[in-house]
Amino acid sequence: MAAKGAARTVPAKGFRAWLNKRLPIDEFISSQLIGYYAPKNFNFWYFFGSLALVVLAVQLLTGIFLTMFYKPGEVTAFDSVQYVMREVPWGWLIRYIHSTGASFFFIVVYLHMFRALLYGSYRAPRELLWLIGMLLYLTLMAEAFMGYVLPWGNMSFWGAQVIVNVFGTVPFIGPDLVLWIRGDYSIADATLNRFFSLHVSALPLALLLLVLLHLVALRTTGSNNPDGIEIKEKLGPDGHPLDGVPFHPYYTVKDFVGVGVFLILFAIVVFFEPTFGGLFLESPNFEPANPLSTPPDITPQWYFTPYYAILRAVPNKEWGALALLMSLASFLFLPWLDRSPVKSIRYKGWMSRTALAVFAVSCLVLGYLGRQPPQGVYVVLARIFGLLYFAYFWLMPFYSRIERVKPVPERLVYHAH
Repeated sequence: MAAKGAARTVPAKGFRAWLNKRLPIDEFISSQLIGYYAPKNFNFWYFFGSLALVVLAVQLLTGIFLTMFYKPGEVTAFDSVQYVMREVPWGWLIRYIHSTGASFFFIVVYLHMFRALLYGSYRAPRELLWLIGMLLYLTLMAEAFMGYVLPWGNMSFWGAQVIVNVFGTVPFIGPDLVLWIRGDYSIADATLNRFFSLHVSALPLALLLLVLLHLVALRTTGSNNPDGIEIKEKLGPDGHPLDGVPFHPYYTVKDFVGVGVFLILFAIVVFFEPTFGGLFLESPNFEPANPLSTPPDITPQWYFTPYYAILRAVPNKEWGALALLMSLASFLFLPWLDRSPVKSIRYKGWMSRTALAVFAVSCLVLGYLGRQPPQGVYVVLARIFGLLYFAYFWLMPFYSRIERVKPVPERLVYHAH
């Protein structure tokens, strides 16, 4: 028996053994996939982290292809995109995958963030994980904005004018900062070159680094779950969590199913409605940039419109820019604003549930209002829902502390499915 047991531990021979001595792939799989125990009650909301990685890979691959044909410059940028669309074999498909992928990236990220709000994934011991995730989100916003300008369509040009001018409200250094961002006295060649360099090199590298740090932080603290219970606190005789299962094969197989469904939906949009009714690609962006022809309504991409609505809801330009900044910065304080004794929305009281529902509705309504003319009832509604948006964050220390919560079970609540 001992001899047989020893035989089973003999390392593999051949190329695999040679490779593992120099690149410990088996050790990595054993520690990070098979050896990593995740809560056994993951549900639908836990698909979106892996989907974000899939979309990031799609964006990097299609972006490399587009970079081969894109020529930054006032005269060449728009024509080079049209060349990809009309002359390069399958170029139209690569371009539409990239433009649709940008919107799907934000859809996945927003759902991933909402799951964190649902189950308290920003709470201790995952504060740093949340902060790194928010840095990822801000970097993604910068990456998307610069990529949106590069095709040099008319909406790209005027959208860049509006967004870059927001930085002019920074006290003391505002005008110099705007000039530095543009590289010229207006949005021109220098701006395109800067945005192109940042979009294809610096920001993708920053995204990859932050993704790596995000995954390292996740492996260190372990994944949260719909019950908000720390599974590492209850270990079995083998040292593994009683309420955990190996990430591989259980969740790798489950994620493959999610990726398959996601790719089907993604392909439907790419092949049948890549502009998504003007939401993913606006009609003015199929016209070359024209400094003498302003689009009737200058609006950013849909994933920026909630913040744009908050910016326009404040009549003073400087205070509007501050409100925009605070609408983003508020997310960073969530781990310390939430004073509830429980993490998950399953066990929080009616106040937290109502606040989260109002916050979600406010984001959707602000997203709609950000695409409407800044006048009349649209401005009034933007102010109302903007206040509701901020109320979720800054009233949280009060309603999360005083509400009655449900008792949290000692073990995970798991329903087989």
